[in-house]
Amino acid sequence: QVQLVESGGGLVQAGGSLRLSCAASGRTFSSYALGWFRQAPGKEREFVAAINGNGAGTYYAESVKGRFTISRDNAKNTVYLQMNNLKPEDTAVYFCGAEPIIFPSHPPASSPREYDYWGQGTQVTVSS
Repeated sequence: QVQLVESGGGLVQAGGSLRLSCAASGRTFSSYALGWFRQAPGKEREFVAAINGNGAGTYYAESVKGRFTISRDNAKNTVYLQMNNLKPEDTAVYFCGAEPIIFPSHPPASSPREYDYWGQGTQVTVSS
């Protein structure tokens, strides 16, 4: 069992930055790939970024490449999402998810169905 708690959301103007954090408790943190997803009203949850268990592999949706950076600190059981040059279309509730993996180098999934644990979400609103 893994419990995830996101923080760091808020209201920011277009072009601004935010850093989201997701703190995990429970089983061995490196046994999970971690992903950030977002969901806007009336839309499905979509993949944003993911990182494998040892932090060596990172993956991004095309819409955020070059603007967002995912990282993890296994000593602190925390995953981060640094978001720069935010756009109004980035407005959504952001969720972190944990995907059980066998090997720390295993590439993470981009489908939310592969993630077994989720946080409660944090709202990000970007004004134009």
